[in-house]
Amino acid sequence: MESVTENVIRKRAVRAYTMMALLLGAIVITFIISMNTGFIRLSPGDVIGTLLGNGTAKQELILFEFRLPRIVISVLVGGGLALSGAILQGLSRNALADPGILGINGGAGLAVVLFISFYPVEKMGSVYLLPFCALLGAGAAATLIYLLSYKKEVGISPTRLILVGIGVAAGITALMIVLTIRLDPQNYQFVAVWLAGSIWGTNWKFVLSLLPWLVVFVPYVILRANALNVLNLGDQMATGLGAHVERQRLGLLVAAVALAGSCVAIGGAIGFIGLIGPHLAKQLVGPKQQYLLPASMLTGGLLLIVADTLARWLLQPTEIPAGIVVAIIGAPYFLYLLAKAKA
Repeated sequence: MESVTENVIRKRAVRAYTMMALLLGAIVITFIISMNTGFIRLSPGDVIGTLLGNGTAKQELILFEFRLPRIVISVLVGGGLALSGAILQGLSRNALADPGILGINGGAGLAVVLFISFYPVEKMGSVYLLPFCALLGAGAAATLIYLLSYKKEVGISPTRLILVGIGVAAGITALMIVLTIRLDPQNYQFVAVWLAGSIWGTNWKFVLSLLPWLVVFVPYVILRANALNVLNLGDQMATGLGAHVERQRLGLLVAAVALAGSCVAIGGAIGFIGLIGPHLAKQLVGPKQQYLLPASMLTGGLLLIVADTLARWLLQPTEIPAGIVVAIIGAPYFLYLLAKAKA
């Protein structure tokens, strides 16, 4: 009997790693296609030659200063948002939990708008301050949602959490609109692009400002995968198994907020990645967090790089925000999940 169980576990592990390898391969393929996509087309030969140092000055400018930073940011932001969504879904045991739907992204966005109102993003150093500012806003929104959702002796109801999150997100959006109207034209244009979900960070300093947050929090979350498995069993069961429930929950919640806030600050108001990514990953690798968390990151990164590539290709020579492409996919999927939850 034990050998049969071990065989099943081994097969599940092999399947999970195979799926993650396929996701990584899909990201690499899309990455290559995206380097060839744009108003000024670079053939595969031009891209390879430029990467090897044999391109013209114009080709190097297009590839190294415009396309590559944006593509890298798409993968990082998509992965960070999906990982944040996976954490929130695990902590709340709610399939509809997502940093965008819960208002965490909105809190980060409000902080970014306030920051830009007093400290224009063009100033030196502001790019590196944006993630810290967004973290404060996302943390404030998450704290407010948690307090409003919590009931003594009952805890947090998944349905109440979603409803409170939607209400807080709506209030934050209204406040952002009021603040946006008061901005000067230059900052207003930036905020309008940001709110539409466009990948606005298009040079390497944006990559450098986001990378430390992922380097710190992604390993922390992966190492806490087993704790998240235990928390999924419920507070009473987790406590009975010896888990420090509140400490583990707080640490993972801080990580989820930090990931969402930093990604929103650099990538813009992109929703639904944190909802769709973990769900698709669960279909591929199963619910075990050791596999689900990294698979969610890969799925989110793939979704956003595909969305951004389509956004740059569909209406050439103009482009549409990647957030709109994601919303076209994510909104129907959210309605499907909502209908399924009610059923």
